[in-house]
Amino acid sequence: MTRAEIQQVKLRFGIIGNNETLSRDIDIAIQVAPTDLSVLITGESGVGKESFPQIIHQYSKRKHGQYIAVNCGAIPEGTIDSELFGHEKGAFTGAIGERKGYFGEANGGTIFLDEVGELPMSTQARLLRVLESGEFIKVGSSKVQKTDVRIVAATNVNLMSAIADGRFREDLYYRLNTVPIQVPPLRERGDDVLLLFRKFATDFAEKYRMPAIQLTEDAKQVLLAYTWPGNVRQLKNITEQISIIETNRDIDAKILQSYLPSIGSPRLPAIMGKDNKSFDSEREMLYTLLFDMRQEVSELKVIVHNLMNERGGDVAVMNTPVPVVPPVTTLPTIIHTVKTPLSDMSDIPEPTEYVEESLSLDDVEKEMIRKALEKHNGKRKSAAQDLNISERTLYRKIKEYGLD
Repeated sequence: MTRAEIQQVKLRFGIIGNNETLSRDIDIAIQVAPTDLSVLITGESGVGKESFPQIIHQYSKRKHGQYIAVNCGAIPEGTIDSELFGHEKGAFTGAIGERKGYFGEANGGTIFLDEVGELPMSTQARLLRVLESGEFIKVGSSKVQKTDVRIVAATNVNLMSAIADGRFREDLYYRLNTVPIQVPPLRERGDDVLLLFRKFATDFAEKYRMPAIQLTEDAKQVLLAYTWPGNVRQLKNITEQISIIETNRDIDAKILQSYLPSIGSPRLPAIMGKDNKSFDSEREMLYTLLFDMRQEVSELKVIVHNLMNERGGDVAVMNTPVPVVPPVTTLPTIIHTVKTPLSDMSDIPEPTEYVEESLSLDDVEKEMIRKALEKHNGKRKSAAQDLNISERTLYRKIKEYGLD
């Protein structure tokens, strides 16, 4: 497709940006649309993967059929088979009537399976059968039914790692991944971040009936340097926050930085690139950062010890969090040293004599979930979004930690 044609597609589906990789993804989506090939869309959370199945559907021969988007991670494991494939009356407790299911409803159309990596293994087997033969069986039935459905799937999970861990079927992966589309993260899209900020600022100005916020030149540099772990979704949320809270419509670097969480600071790429690692999740990225911090503090202990031996002077008071890499423990070790008079240097503790307070990773995770639920008044969907996990994962963790 020509640049002009791709630009028309962007305007139609509300896609902002001139990044070459993004344009190439749109071109692939349009080229594959007239076929019935399965498409797997991958990319980090918040990059805008949901636009591509809509493009594929609208440019296909199925555009007049049903388009159904299903968030696989938001449906409890016990009911997902019923949601997707339907059930017969009396198939299980509460099945007071017959249900057709999404694959029955979308016959002749397109189903978008978002967060496909969250599907239980039993459901994956059912989905594989649909992909191979177009057949499925309702829950509680023995009758084989046929459906003509185009499947487009998306995930932010590394499915190859999930296959290695036994959490995802390899045969299903290759069935879904007939045509792959990898959506780039916002940090790799260059000046697109400025275009998106301007668009969001204009939208929120209209929504809240106020002048649009504008960035100073130094603020633009901050925006470009930030790593955006939450991608386009995070940028949109921050733009809305600034639009509502700040009375000054000219946003400088200092104001902008106050809205940017430190986990996305420019320091992270340098740390991440140290060993050229590929991170499966933001949590793994954070653990690596914390491990590096612990190494730095260990070196600092040696320096403090040497200073104590060489100078015999006052020792600086430090309260430095020293995290420990999982699976052992993950909360900081708190170092307490005290100022000691020169006349009583014999009582100076050796560097190994530190008071350590640590909690298990489970305790930390439990506390984070508890606070998220309190923040959102027990609303699990909002809490799951805040924690950047699926609703089903949150449900399982609530059961596991007894937070019902």
